[in-house]
Amino acid sequence: MGTSWLLLASAAAALFAALLFGNLLWLRLQSSRADLEELEPLLLRLFLRYSPIITMRIGLPPPFIFVADRHLAHAALVGAGGVTLANRPPGAPNVLLGVSDSIITRTDYGPVWSLLRRNLVGEALHPSRVRRFAPARSWVRRVLMEKLREAGDAPDNVMDAFQYTVFCLLVIMCFGERLDEPAVRAMEDAERAWLAYISSPSQMGVFFFLPSVTKHVFRGRRETGRALRRRQKELFMLMPLINARREYKRQLMQEGKAAPANETTFRHSYVDTLLDIRLPIVALCSEFLNAGTRTTSTALQWIMAELVKNPAVQERLHAEIEAACGDGEVSEGAVQGMSYLEAVILEGLRKHPPGHFVLPHKAAEDVELGGYLIPKGATVNFMVAEMGSDGRELEKPMEFVPERFLEGGDGVGVDIAGTKRIRMMPFGAGRRICAGLTVAMLHLEYFVASMVREFEWKEAPGDAVDFEKFQFTTVMKKPLRPRLVATKR
Repeated sequence: MGTSWLLLASAAAALFAALLFGNLLWLRLQSSRADLEELEPLLLRLFLRYSPIITMRIGLPPPFIFVADRHLAHAALVGAGGVTLANRPPGAPNVLLGVSDSIITRTDYGPVWSLLRRNLVGEALHPSRVRRFAPARSWVRRVLMEKLREAGDAPDNVMDAFQYTVFCLLVIMCFGERLDEPAVRAMEDAERAWLAYISSPSQMGVFFFLPSVTKHVFRGRRETGRALRRRQKELFMLMPLINARREYKRQLMQEGKAAPANETTFRHSYVDTLLDIRLPIVALCSEFLNAGTRTTSTALQWIMAELVKNPAVQERLHAEIEAACGDGEVSEGAVQGMSYLEAVILEGLRKHPPGHFVLPHKAAEDVELGGYLIPKGATVNFMVAEMGSDGRELEKPMEFVPERFLEGGDGVGVDIAGTKRIRMMPFGAGRRICAGLTVAMLHLEYFVASMVREFEWKEAPGDAVDFEKFQFTTVMKKPLRPRLVATKR
Protein backbone atom coordinates (compact mmCIF):
# COMPACT_ATOMS: atom_id res chain seq x y z
CA MET A 1 0.00 0.00 0.00
CA GLY A 2 2.82 2.37 0.91
CA THR A 3 4.61 1.60 -2.34
CA SER A 4 1.45 2.33 -4.37
CA TRP A 5 1.00 5.68 -2.66
CA LEU A 6 4.66 6.49 -3.27
CA LEU A 7 4.36 5.68 -6.98
CA LEU A 8 1.18 7.74 -7.23
CA ALA A 9 2.81 10.68 -5.46
CA SER A 10 5.86 10.45 -7.75
CA ALA A 11 3.66 10.40 -10.85
CA ALA A 12 1.68 13.39 -9.58
CA ALA A 13 4.89 15.28 -8.83
CA ALA A 14 6.23 14.54 -12.30
CA LEU A 15 3.01 15.74 -13.91
CA PHE A 16 3.02 18.90 -11.80
CA ALA A 17 6.65 19.62 -12.76
CA ALA A 18 5.87 19.08 -16.45
CA LEU A 19 2.85 21.38 -16.25
CA LEU A 20 4.81 24.02 -14.34
CA PHE A 21 7.69 23.98 -16.82
CA GLY A 22 5.41 23.98 -19.87
CA ASN A 23 3.20 26.78 -18.59
CA LEU A 24 6.08 28.98 -17.47
CA LEU A 25 7.71 28.48 -20.86
CA TRP A 26 4.45 29.27 -22.67
CA LEU A 27 3.91 32.43 -20.66
CA ARG A 28 7.46 33.54 -21.40
CA LEU A 29 7.09 32.85 -25.12
CA GLN A 30 3.88 34.86 -25.18
CA SER A 31 5.33 37.87 -23.39
CA SER A 32 6.27 39.51 -26.69
CA ARG A 33 6.35 38.80 -30.40
CA ALA A 34 10.11 38.65 -30.44
CA ASP A 35 10.16 35.88 -27.84
CA LEU A 36 8.25 33.60 -30.22
CA GLU A 37 11.55 33.22 -32.03
CA GLU A 38 12.74 31.15 -29.10
CA LEU A 39 10.20 28.37 -29.58
CA GLU A 40 11.65 26.65 -32.65
CA PRO A 41 15.31 26.75 -31.52
CA LEU A 42 14.25 25.43 -28.10
CA LEU A 43 12.37 22.54 -29.69
CA LEU A 44 15.35 21.74 -31.91
CA ARG A 45 17.62 21.57 -28.86
CA LEU A 46 15.17 19.26 -27.12
CA PHE A 47 14.97 17.00 -30.18
CA LEU A 48 18.75 16.67 -30.27
CA ARG A 49 18.96 15.91 -26.58
CA TYR A 50 15.99 13.57 -26.12
CA SER A 51 14.04 12.14 -29.07
CA PRO A 52 12.34 13.03 -32.38
CA ILE A 53 9.07 13.51 -30.49
CA ILE A 54 8.77 16.07 -27.71
CA THR A 55 5.84 16.45 -25.34
CA MET A 56 5.12 19.77 -23.66
CA ARG A 57 2.51 20.22 -20.96
CA ILE A 58 0.90 23.59 -21.65
CA GLY A 59 -2.23 24.47 -19.74
CA LEU A 60 -4.25 21.47 -18.61
CA PRO A 61 -3.96 18.04 -20.27
CA PRO A 62 -4.06 16.82 -23.02
CA PRO A 63 -0.46 17.59 -23.97
CA PHE A 64 1.16 19.33 -26.93
CA ILE A 65 3.36 17.03 -29.02
CA PHE A 66 5.91 18.11 -31.65
CA VAL A 67 7.34 15.73 -34.27
CA ALA A 68 10.63 16.40 -36.09
CA ASP A 69 11.30 13.09 -37.85
CA ARG A 70 10.06 12.84 -41.44
CA HIS A 71 9.48 9.07 -41.22
CA LEU A 72 7.29 9.50 -38.14
CA ALA A 73 5.52 12.40 -39.85
CA HIS A 74 4.70 10.17 -42.82
CA ALA A 75 3.39 7.43 -40.55
CA ALA A 76 1.30 9.98 -38.65
CA LEU A 77 -0.16 11.88 -41.60
CA VAL A 78 -0.19 9.44 -44.51
CA GLY A 79 0.20 5.99 -42.98
CA ALA A 80 -1.67 4.17 -40.24
CA GLY A 81 -2.10 7.28 -38.10
CA GLY A 82 -3.64 9.35 -40.92
CA VAL A 83 -7.29 9.00 -39.88
CA THR A 84 -6.62 9.08 -36.15
CA LEU A 85 -4.67 12.34 -36.39
CA ALA A 86 -6.90 14.04 -38.98
CA ASN A 87 -8.92 16.07 -36.47
CA ARG A 88 -8.26 19.65 -35.38
CA PRO A 89 -8.09 20.99 -31.81
CA PRO A 90 -10.75 23.63 -31.13
CA GLY A 91 -9.65 27.19 -31.80
CA ALA A 92 -9.83 28.89 -28.40
CA PRO A 93 -10.09 32.43 -29.85
CA ASN A 94 -12.90 31.33 -32.16
CA VAL A 95 -14.89 29.77 -29.32
CA LEU A 96 -14.50 32.85 -27.12
CA LEU A 97 -15.42 35.24 -29.93
CA GLY A 98 -18.37 33.22 -31.15
CA VAL A 99 -16.77 32.43 -34.52
CA SER A 100 -17.72 29.15 -36.16
CA ASP A 101 -15.11 26.43 -36.54
CA SER A 102 -17.10 24.99 -39.47
CA ILE A 103 -14.46 25.80 -42.05
CA ILE A 104 -12.18 23.43 -43.93
CA THR A 105 -9.02 24.16 -41.95
CA ARG A 106 -10.68 23.99 -38.52
CA THR A 107 -13.49 21.44 -38.61
CA ASP A 108 -12.91 17.84 -37.52
CA TYR A 109 -12.41 15.08 -40.08
CA GLY A 110 -15.85 13.80 -40.99
CA PRO A 111 -18.93 14.41 -43.18
CA VAL A 112 -18.94 18.23 -42.90
CA TRP A 113 -15.23 18.47 -43.65
CA SER A 114 -15.59 16.07 -46.60
CA LEU A 115 -18.46 18.11 -48.03
CA LEU A 116 -16.62 21.42 -47.72
CA ARG A 117 -13.32 20.14 -49.07
CA ARG A 118 -14.95 18.27 -51.96
CA ASN A 119 -16.82 21.44 -52.88
CA LEU A 120 -13.65 23.57 -52.76
CA VAL A 121 -11.51 21.14 -54.74
CA GLY A 122 -14.16 20.16 -57.27
CA GLU A 123 -15.95 23.46 -57.82
CA ALA A 124 -13.35 26.18 -57.15
CA LEU A 125 -9.86 24.68 -57.49
CA HIS A 126 -10.43 22.09 -60.19
CA PRO A 127 -8.15 22.81 -63.20
CA SER A 128 -11.14 23.50 -65.44
CA ARG A 129 -12.40 26.14 -63.00
CA VAL A 130 -8.96 27.62 -62.41
CA ARG A 131 -8.45 28.08 -66.17
CA ARG A 132 -11.50 30.34 -66.28
CA PHE A 133 -9.60 32.87 -64.18
CA ALA A 134 -6.69 33.16 -66.61
CA PRO A 135 -7.86 36.69 -67.60
CA ALA A 136 -7.88 37.65 -63.92
CA ARG A 137 -4.32 36.38 -63.45
CA SER A 138 -3.22 38.28 -66.54
CA TRP A 139 -4.78 41.48 -65.19
CA VAL A 140 -3.26 40.97 -61.73
CA ARG A 141 0.12 40.36 -63.35
CA ARG A 142 -0.12 43.75 -65.06
CA VAL A 143 -1.09 45.36 -61.74
CA LEU A 144 1.95 43.82 -60.05
CA MET A 145 4.34 44.95 -62.77
CA GLU A 146 2.86 48.46 -62.65
CA LYS A 147 3.27 48.71 -58.89
CA LEU A 148 6.88 47.57 -59.11
CA ARG A 149 7.59 50.14 -61.83
CA GLU A 150 5.90 52.92 -59.86
CA ALA A 151 8.09 52.12 -56.86
CA GLY A 152 11.19 53.04 -58.86
CA ASP A 153 14.44 51.13 -59.01
CA ALA A 154 14.54 50.65 -55.22
CA PRO A 155 11.07 49.71 -53.85
CA ASP A 156 10.64 50.31 -50.13
CA ASN A 157 8.84 47.04 -49.58
CA VAL A 158 7.96 44.66 -52.40
CA MET A 159 6.03 42.49 -49.93
CA ASP A 160 3.16 45.00 -49.97
CA ALA A 161 2.91 44.69 -53.75
CA PHE A 162 2.99 40.89 -53.50
CA GLN A 163 0.29 40.77 -50.84
CA TYR A 164 -1.98 43.25 -52.58
CA THR A 165 -1.89 41.57 -55.99
CA VAL A 166 -2.32 38.04 -54.62
CA PHE A 167 -5.23 39.26 -52.48
CA CYS A 168 -6.76 40.94 -55.57
CA LEU A 169 -6.65 37.67 -57.46
CA LEU A 170 -8.24 35.70 -54.62
CA VAL A 171 -11.02 38.27 -54.25
CA ILE A 172 -11.90 37.72 -57.92
CA MET A 173 -11.78 33.94 -57.54
CA CYS A 174 -13.89 34.11 -54.38
CA PHE A 175 -16.58 36.59 -55.47
CA GLY A 176 -16.34 36.62 -59.26
CA GLU A 177 -15.96 40.37 -59.27
CA ARG A 178 -13.02 42.68 -59.94
CA LEU A 179 -13.02 45.53 -57.42
CA ASP A 180 -11.20 48.85 -57.40
CA GLU A 181 -8.11 49.36 -55.27
CA PRO A 182 -9.77 51.24 -52.34
CA ALA A 183 -12.28 48.42 -51.90
CA VAL A 184 -9.60 45.74 -52.05
CA ARG A 185 -7.39 47.67 -49.63
CA ALA A 186 -10.28 47.98 -47.15
CA MET A 187 -10.89 44.24 -47.32
CA GLU A 188 -7.21 43.45 -47.02
CA ASP A 189 -6.73 45.77 -44.02
CA ALA A 190 -9.74 44.36 -42.19
CA GLU A 191 -8.66 40.79 -42.81
CA ARG A 192 -5.10 41.49 -41.72
CA ALA A 193 -6.26 43.25 -38.53
CA TRP A 194 -8.49 40.33 -37.60
CA LEU A 195 -5.81 37.72 -38.21
CA ALA A 196 -3.14 39.70 -36.42
CA TYR A 197 -5.36 40.06 -33.36
CA ILE A 198 -6.59 36.50 -32.98
CA SER A 199 -3.10 35.08 -33.59
CA SER A 200 -1.38 37.51 -31.23
CA PRO A 201 -0.07 35.68 -28.14
CA SER A 202 0.02 38.94 -26.20
CA GLN A 203 -3.69 39.55 -26.90
CA MET A 204 -5.39 36.16 -27.09
CA GLY A 205 -2.82 33.95 -25.35
CA VAL A 206 -4.30 34.70 -21.91
CA PHE A 207 -7.46 32.79 -22.84
CA PHE A 208 -5.49 29.58 -23.18
CA PHE A 209 -5.50 29.19 -19.39
CA LEU A 210 -8.85 28.72 -17.64
CA PRO A 211 -10.95 30.41 -20.36
CA SER A 212 -14.07 30.25 -18.17
CA VAL A 213 -12.35 32.74 -15.84
CA THR A 214 -10.12 34.75 -18.18
CA LYS A 215 -13.00 35.53 -20.54
CA HIS A 216 -14.49 37.63 -17.74
CA VAL A 217 -11.21 39.13 -16.54
CA PHE A 218 -10.21 40.21 -20.07
CA ARG A 219 -13.60 41.25 -21.43
CA GLY A 220 -12.05 44.18 -23.26
CA ARG A 221 -9.93 41.90 -25.41
CA ARG A 222 -12.96 39.82 -26.33
CA GLU A 223 -14.92 42.91 -27.34
CA THR A 224 -12.05 44.15 -29.49
CA GLY A 225 -11.94 40.82 -31.29
CA ARG A 226 -15.69 40.83 -31.84
CA ALA A 227 -15.53 44.37 -33.23
CA LEU A 228 -12.85 43.32 -35.72
CA ARG A 229 -15.03 40.38 -36.77
CA ARG A 230 -18.00 42.69 -37.34
CA ARG A 231 -15.77 44.89 -39.48
CA GLN A 232 -14.97 41.88 -41.62
CA LYS A 233 -18.65 41.25 -42.26
CA GLU A 234 -19.75 44.83 -42.77
CA LEU A 235 -16.99 47.34 -43.47
CA PHE A 236 -14.90 45.28 -45.83
CA MET A 237 -17.96 44.08 -47.70
CA LEU A 238 -18.02 40.31 -47.31
CA MET A 239 -21.76 40.22 -46.68
CA PRO A 240 -22.57 42.88 -49.32
CA LEU A 241 -20.49 40.97 -51.87
CA ILE A 242 -22.15 37.68 -50.95
CA ASN A 243 -25.62 39.22 -51.15
CA ALA A 244 -24.83 40.91 -54.46
CA ARG A 245 -23.70 37.61 -55.93
CA ARG A 246 -26.84 35.88 -54.66
CA GLU A 247 -29.01 38.52 -56.34
CA TYR A 248 -26.97 38.27 -59.53
CA LYS A 249 -27.52 34.52 -59.68
CA ARG A 250 -31.24 34.87 -58.89
CA GLN A 251 -31.80 37.30 -61.73
CA LEU A 252 -29.95 35.09 -64.17
CA MET A 253 -32.06 32.10 -63.23
CA GLN A 254 -35.27 34.10 -63.59
CA GLU A 255 -34.28 35.40 -67.02
CA GLY A 256 -32.97 32.00 -68.09
CA LYS A 257 -29.78 33.48 -69.45
CA ALA A 258 -26.24 32.23 -69.35
CA ALA A 259 -24.09 34.17 -66.93
CA PRO A 260 -22.35 36.96 -68.87
CA ALA A 261 -18.64 37.55 -68.56
CA ASN A 262 -16.79 40.80 -69.00
CA GLU A 263 -13.64 42.50 -67.72
CA THR A 264 -14.92 42.80 -64.16
CA THR A 265 -17.52 40.03 -63.74
CA PHE A 266 -16.76 36.31 -64.06
CA ARG A 267 -19.17 33.49 -64.76
CA HIS A 268 -18.15 31.43 -61.77
CA SER A 269 -16.81 32.06 -58.27
CA TYR A 270 -16.20 30.15 -55.07
CA VAL A 271 -19.02 31.89 -53.24
CA ASP A 272 -21.49 30.67 -55.91
CA THR A 273 -20.94 27.14 -54.59
CA LEU A 274 -21.76 28.18 -51.01
CA LEU A 275 -25.02 30.08 -51.51
CA ASP A 276 -27.28 27.09 -50.82
CA ILE A 277 -25.51 25.56 -47.83
CA ARG A 278 -26.43 26.13 -44.19
CA LEU A 279 -22.93 26.92 -43.01
CA PRO A 280 -21.14 30.22 -42.22
CA ILE A 281 -20.42 31.61 -45.70
CA VAL A 282 -18.54 34.62 -44.32
CA ALA A 283 -16.12 32.37 -42.45
CA LEU A 284 -15.57 30.17 -45.51
CA CYS A 285 -14.92 33.18 -47.77
CA SER A 286 -12.54 34.64 -45.19
CA GLU A 287 -10.73 31.30 -45.06
CA PHE A 288 -10.41 31.27 -48.86
CA LEU A 289 -8.86 34.74 -48.90
CA ASN A 290 -6.51 34.09 -45.99
CA ALA A 291 -5.30 30.65 -46.98
CA GLY A 292 -3.68 31.81 -50.20
CA THR A 293 -2.63 35.39 -49.55
CA ARG A 294 -0.09 35.32 -46.76
CA THR A 295 1.49 32.00 -47.71
CA THR A 296 1.86 32.82 -51.42
CA SER A 297 3.15 36.36 -50.87
CA THR A 298 5.60 35.13 -48.20
CA ALA A 299 6.90 32.45 -50.56
CA LEU A 300 7.29 35.05 -53.33
CA GLN A 301 9.37 37.27 -51.09
CA TRP A 302 11.74 34.47 -50.06
CA ILE A 303 12.15 33.18 -53.62
CA MET A 304 12.89 36.65 -55.02
CA ALA A 305 15.32 37.27 -52.14
CA GLU A 306 17.19 34.09 -53.07
CA LEU A 307 17.33 35.21 -56.71
CA VAL A 308 18.80 38.54 -55.60
CA LYS A 309 21.50 36.70 -53.64
CA ASN A 310 22.10 34.15 -56.40
CA PRO A 311 22.45 36.10 -59.68
CA ALA A 312 23.68 33.03 -61.57
CA VAL A 313 20.43 31.24 -60.76
CA GLN A 314 18.45 34.30 -61.80
CA GLU A 315 20.38 34.52 -65.09
CA ARG A 316 19.74 30.88 -65.93
CA LEU A 317 16.06 31.27 -65.08
CA HIS A 318 15.76 34.40 -67.24
CA ALA A 319 17.30 32.54 -70.19
CA GLU A 320 14.73 29.75 -69.85
CA ILE A 321 11.88 32.27 -69.72
CA GLU A 322 13.15 34.11 -72.80
CA ALA A 323 13.50 30.89 -74.74
CA ALA A 324 9.96 29.81 -73.87
CA CYS A 325 8.19 33.17 -74.32
CA GLY A 326 10.16 34.86 -77.09
CA ASP A 327 8.77 38.32 -77.73
CA GLY A 328 5.39 37.49 -76.23
CA GLU A 329 4.01 37.95 -72.73
CA VAL A 330 4.59 35.32 -70.07
CA SER A 331 1.77 32.82 -70.42
CA GLU A 332 0.47 30.14 -68.08
CA GLY A 333 1.03 27.44 -70.66
CA ALA A 334 4.64 28.47 -71.09
CA VAL A 335 5.52 28.54 -67.39
CA GLN A 336 4.11 25.08 -66.81
CA GLY A 337 6.68 23.70 -69.22
CA MET A 338 9.72 25.36 -67.61
CA SER A 339 11.71 22.76 -65.67
CA TYR A 340 14.22 25.18 -64.13
CA LEU A 341 11.44 27.54 -63.01
CA GLU A 342 9.74 24.63 -61.25
CA ALA A 343 13.06 23.71 -59.63
CA VAL A 344 13.52 27.29 -58.36
CA ILE A 345 10.02 27.27 -56.84
CA LEU A 346 10.52 23.86 -55.22
CA GLU A 347 13.88 24.88 -53.78
CA GLY A 348 12.37 28.10 -52.42
CA LEU A 349 9.57 26.17 -50.73
CA ARG A 350 12.00 23.58 -49.39
CA LYS A 351 14.39 26.08 -47.88
CA HIS A 352 11.78 28.67 -46.86
CA PRO A 353 8.41 26.99 -46.28
CA PRO A 354 5.80 29.71 -45.59
CA GLY A 355 5.04 28.06 -42.25
CA HIS A 356 7.56 26.23 -40.07
CA PHE A 357 4.66 24.41 -38.42
CA VAL A 358 1.50 22.97 -39.99
CA LEU A 359 -1.93 23.71 -38.57
CA PRO A 360 -2.18 21.51 -35.46
CA HIS A 361 -3.72 18.06 -35.50
CA LYS A 362 -5.66 16.35 -32.72
CA ALA A 363 -5.61 12.65 -31.85
CA ALA A 364 -9.11 11.18 -32.06
CA GLU A 365 -7.95 8.21 -29.95
CA ASP A 366 -4.78 6.72 -28.52
CA VAL A 367 -2.34 5.87 -31.30
CA GLU A 368 1.19 4.45 -31.33
CA LEU A 369 3.70 6.26 -33.50
CA GLY A 370 7.15 4.72 -33.89
CA GLY A 371 7.01 3.26 -30.41
CA TYR A 372 5.65 6.47 -28.86
CA LEU A 373 2.12 6.69 -27.48
CA ILE A 374 0.07 9.69 -28.67
CA PRO A 375 -2.81 9.95 -26.18
CA LYS A 376 -6.35 10.72 -27.23
CA GLY A 377 -6.99 14.45 -27.41
CA ALA A 378 -3.32 15.41 -27.72
CA THR A 379 -2.45 18.33 -30.00
CA VAL A 380 0.20 17.23 -32.51
CA ASN A 381 2.34 19.44 -34.73
CA PHE A 382 5.15 18.84 -37.20
CA MET A 383 8.42 20.68 -37.82
CA VAL A 384 7.98 21.50 -41.50
CA ALA A 385 11.28 23.32 -42.00
CA GLU A 386 13.22 20.43 -40.46
CA MET A 387 11.62 17.93 -42.82
CA GLY A 388 13.07 19.78 -45.80
CA SER A 389 16.58 20.40 -44.43
CA ASP A 390 17.63 16.89 -43.49
CA GLY A 391 21.31 16.53 -44.36
CA ARG A 392 20.87 12.75 -44.54
CA GLU A 393 18.57 13.24 -47.53
CA LEU A 394 20.03 16.25 -49.33
CA GLU A 395 23.51 17.60 -49.94
CA LYS A 396 24.16 21.11 -48.64
CA PRO A 397 20.56 21.51 -47.38
CA MET A 398 21.15 25.07 -46.13
CA GLU A 399 22.19 26.28 -49.60
CA PHE A 400 19.85 27.41 -52.36
CA VAL A 401 20.47 24.90 -55.15
CA PRO A 402 17.56 24.53 -57.60
CA GLU A 403 19.67 22.10 -59.65
CA ARG A 404 19.01 19.45 -57.01
CA PHE A 405 15.53 19.06 -58.56
CA LEU A 406 16.86 18.55 -62.10
CA GLU A 407 18.07 15.32 -63.66
CA GLY A 408 20.87 13.80 -61.61
CA GLY A 409 20.16 15.92 -58.53
CA ASP A 410 19.49 14.53 -55.08
CA GLY A 411 16.03 16.11 -55.06
CA VAL A 412 14.77 14.40 -58.21
CA GLY A 413 11.57 12.52 -57.56
CA VAL A 414 10.65 14.49 -54.46
CA ASP A 415 6.91 14.19 -53.98
CA ILE A 416 5.80 17.57 -52.67
CA ALA A 417 2.57 15.98 -51.43
CA GLY A 418 4.53 13.40 -49.42
CA THR A 419 2.40 10.50 -50.64
CA LYS A 420 5.15 7.86 -50.74
CA ARG A 421 7.55 9.45 -48.29
CA ILE A 422 8.15 12.90 -46.86
CA ARG A 423 11.29 14.77 -47.89
CA MET A 424 9.66 18.21 -47.74
CA MET A 425 6.13 19.22 -46.77
CA PRO A 426 5.51 22.96 -47.30
CA PHE A 427 1.80 22.24 -47.89
CA GLY A 428 1.43 19.63 -45.16
CA ALA A 429 0.67 16.00 -46.01
CA GLY A 430 -2.05 13.39 -45.78
CA ARG A 431 -5.76 14.00 -45.51
CA ARG A 432 -5.36 17.58 -44.30
CA ILE A 433 -2.86 18.63 -46.96
CA CYS A 434 -3.47 22.10 -48.38
CA ALA A 435 -6.27 21.86 -50.94
CA GLY A 436 -4.74 24.71 -52.94
CA LEU A 437 -1.35 23.08 -53.58
CA THR A 438 -1.72 22.97 -57.38
CA VAL A 439 -3.10 26.51 -57.63
CA ALA A 440 -0.37 27.84 -55.33
CA MET A 441 2.32 26.31 -57.55
CA LEU A 442 0.70 27.85 -60.62
CA HIS A 443 0.59 31.31 -59.03
CA LEU A 444 4.17 31.11 -57.78
CA GLU A 445 5.50 30.00 -61.17
CA TYR A 446 3.47 32.59 -63.07
CA PHE A 447 4.41 35.57 -60.91
CA VAL A 448 8.08 34.65 -60.46
CA ALA A 449 8.48 34.16 -64.21
CA SER A 450 6.78 37.49 -64.88
CA MET A 451 8.96 39.41 -62.42
CA VAL A 452 12.21 37.87 -63.64
CA ARG A 453 11.20 38.54 -67.25
CA GLU A 454 10.41 42.18 -66.53
CA PHE A 455 13.22 43.14 -64.14
CA GLU A 456 16.71 42.24 -63.12
CA TRP A 457 16.60 41.85 -59.35
CA LYS A 458 19.75 43.13 -57.66
CA GLU A 459 20.94 43.81 -54.15
CA ALA A 460 20.53 47.51 -53.35
CA PRO A 461 23.41 49.38 -51.64
CA GLY A 462 22.67 49.64 -47.95
CA ASP A 463 19.86 47.10 -48.17
CA ALA A 464 21.62 43.76 -48.18
CA VAL A 465 19.31 40.76 -48.19
CA ASP A 466 18.92 39.50 -44.64
CA PHE A 467 17.79 35.91 -44.34
CA GLU A 468 16.98 36.22 -40.66
CA LYS A 469 13.34 35.64 -39.92
CA PHE A 470 10.73 35.37 -37.22
CA GLN A 471 11.05 31.65 -36.62
CA PHE A 472 7.39 31.26 -35.76
CA THR A 473 5.88 33.24 -38.65
CA THR A 474 8.71 32.81 -41.20
CA VAL A 475 8.37 36.35 -42.51
CA MET A 476 11.60 38.21 -43.15
CA LYS A 477 12.70 40.42 -40.26
CA LYS A 478 14.09 42.91 -42.72
CA PRO A 479 11.70 43.15 -45.70
CA LEU A 480 13.20 42.65 -49.13
CA ARG A 481 14.25 45.98 -50.70
CA PRO A 482 15.96 45.12 -53.97
CA ARG A 483 17.15 47.30 -56.82
CA LEU A 484 15.02 46.63 -59.89
CA VAL A 485 16.43 47.22 -63.34
CA ALA A 486 13.84 47.10 -66.12
CA THR A 487 15.55 45.16 -68.87
CA LYS A 488 15.14 42.09 -71.02
CA ARG A 489 18.85 41.33 -70.79
